[in-house]
Amino acid sequence: MRYYIGVVHQEGDSAFGIHFPDVPGCFSAAADGLDDLLPNASEALALHLEDEPLPSARTMDAVRSDEDVAQDLEGGAFLLAVPFFRLSGRTTKANITMDAGLLTAVDQTAKARGLTRSAFLADLARREIVG
Repeated sequence: MRYYIGVVHQEGDSAFGIHFPDVPGCFSAAADGLDDLLPNASEALALHLEDEPLPSARTMDAVRSDEDVAQDLEGGAFLLAVPFFRLSGRTTKANITMDAGLLTAVDQTAKARGLTRSAFLADLARREIVG
């Protein structure tokens, strides 16, 4: 999996904002708190890079040494590694094994949320991967 390093800003009581030095024009925010920033940023990367060639992703140390980023860091910003994965747009059947009681709980929870088992498990996987 590829990670892009984001520069996170917040001024006063404003939302957290993030931009990616290696992905010009891609930015995101989280108005409700820092916990929402990582999934929002990952989604922004996926949407911004959809059908685009992937730019090189520098290491955190390389991004940190960038002159503009260093200036942001001096101003109170911090860095965040954001996972990127490209969805293919096609589904693949998978055979999984789990405890029968857990599978029953998965099915009940999925049904209560109006989802299929597959949609529920895929959503859980995306959220776990993103953090």
